[in-house]
Amino acid sequence: MPSASAAATASPNIALIKYWGNRDEALRLPSNGSISLTLAGLTCRTAVSFEADLPADVLTVNGAMETPAGTERVSRHLDLIRAQAGLRLPARVESQTDFPAATGLASSAAAFAALTLAAASAAGLDLPPRELSRLARRGSGSACRSIFGGYVEWRASDSDAQSIAEPLAPPDHWHLVDVVAIVSADPKAIGSTEGHRLAATSPLQASRVADAPRRLSLCREAILRRDFEGLAAVCELDSNWMHAVMLTSRPALIYWLPATLAVMHAVAELRRSGVPVFYTIDAGPNVHCLTPVEAHAAVAERLRAVVGVRQLLLAHPGGPAVLV
Repeated sequence: MPSASAAATASPNIALIKYWGNRDEALRLPSNGSISLTLAGLTCRTAVSFEADLPADVLTVNGAMETPAGTERVSRHLDLIRAQAGLRLPARVESQTDFPAATGLASSAAAFAALTLAAASAAGLDLPPRELSRLARRGSGSACRSIFGGYVEWRASDSDAQSIAEPLAPPDHWHLVDVVAIVSADPKAIGSTEGHRLAATSPLQASRVADAPRRLSLCREAILRRDFEGLAAVCELDSNWMHAVMLTSRPALIYWLPATLAVMHAVAELRRSGVPVFYTIDAGPNVHCLTPVEAHAAVAERLRAVVGVRQLLLAHPGGPAVLV
């Protein structure tokens, strides 16, 4: 094969219209489509080498050995790539992130996008972005979006081949800044994979999924027109609806902390004072506050004063996963 090792970097993405719940758990086919923004400045770097003298796959994350469950998940993903390449060698995988993992910052999206690109290249596969997106989705649903840069749409489908992400607009189409308020860096007790399984137990999930095409259309049009007020309205609604599903699942998922609510209130106060900003929250306590680039300093200044905010991360529209 052309190469036994490769490395890639990928960035997380923030879902503007959320993915929550699957129509097919094994294939990670989403219940509804989603739209996201890939985030520059937050990076996962993953190196993969296929080595004949390894007894089994080995995974380290930020220099530490991964848990057996985490390694098994990566091995299952590598099996998809090995099968496609006709390869039987075990792999050494080394992954590093420069942002907190398992806290609602889409670390798995960046990790599986980088893993898919690096492993495919190391296995000698020259795959187009469409196929990389499909494969990345099998590891972590939202990873299919992190294959691409800028504004990205993941289309729902009953077909494995058709449920892929596609670019909606490039990073330079609209310079929004994501001011991420970190209120906790602790890993969440219930991960997104389990949360997706619980979505159907909420009486609100069916109505959320049924309304998704309308929200997707509003979000898509707002991005293409650079309509900030329109984007803010639909994205906050979508985020609140997803968390309402979580709160009404059985068992209930409560990811918010007191500081999460404090940031949400601060965003509302900023908007009432004329500062353009909105919040959106993935499966975790940390809050993404999106604002036009010219307003991000004012947003950051206000959020630093919120009790419970431990750190602010600034992310700009980012590029696609790349080999390094």
